[in-house]
Amino acid sequence: MTRQVYGIVAALAVGWLSWPAHEATGDEVSAPSPAILHGSGASGPVTAPIKLFNGKDLANFYTYLRNHGKNKDPEKVFTVANGMIRVSGEIYGAFITEKEYENYHLIVEFKWGEQTWAPREKAARDSGILLHCVGEDGAASEVWMESIECQMIEGGTGDFILVKGKNQPKITVPVKMIGKQWYYDPKGEPRQFPPGRANWYGRDPQWKDVKGFRGAQDVERPVGEWNTLECICDGDRITNILNGKVVNAGTGASHTRGKILFQSEGAEVFFRRIELHPVKGRK
Repeated sequence: MTRQVYGIVAALAVGWLSWPAHEATGDEVSAPSPAILHGSGASGPVTAPIKLFNGKDLANFYTYLRNHGKNKDPEKVFTVANGMIRVSGEIYGAFITEKEYENYHLIVEFKWGEQTWAPREKAARDSGILLHCVGEDGAASEVWMESIECQMIEGGTGDFILVKGKNQPKITVPVKMIGKQWYYDPKGEPRQFPPGRANWYGRDPQWKDVKGFRGAQDVERPVGEWNTLECICDGDRITNILNGKVVNAGTGASHTRGKILFQSEGAEVFFRRIELHPVKGRK
């Protein structure tokens, strides 16, 4: 199936994506424009645009690093300069929203840097956006929070990973099996995860955990170029959109509200836009 047809089917399959027709062409979906933005907003459903990253500092976030804890960053893993957040990746950790949110359209612009660190200095550049984070900091692998992850990794951005804390998050994704792995397919059979990971539809079956990996169908742009990654969290539904293409979608999510976490996981990555918008069509 071509990407164009695949994307059209994907958009139809996730009918809660109710953008007007003039905002979508083929398999591409346009992100909302950054209208008037309103501070950090309050916890709960997003009813007006919120500019989480103000371009100057991490005012709406706190940091958490393995072996250091909350808001202790002696190695300057997280810095802000020239309107960008730089995550060095040197120490596993994250910057995390101070508040919890639900029913939102998250828009993130990111690009990979050149630097990587042990134990992943030769592995695929890796990060992630953890949605609906609940429970204690460091509950998962002594660094992450219980959550539903939209993976960010070379060749695999848009995968769903269920990060266990005190409880095990779950989501149901329509999938097909290729080899021994599950891939998002809007015409596939619904399957609850975990066990396993729900890959985005075009993840290369020959994917390897090597620095610089690119697959034949990759939607992510090359290292050093900006990408737009969107996560639409509408009730128990989550839709991942990369550079205007629906790459993964699930429903029946066990978690529907929580903090939003951005990982430091061995690779340099930059963020220049982090915004929340209301979900279109939601009342």
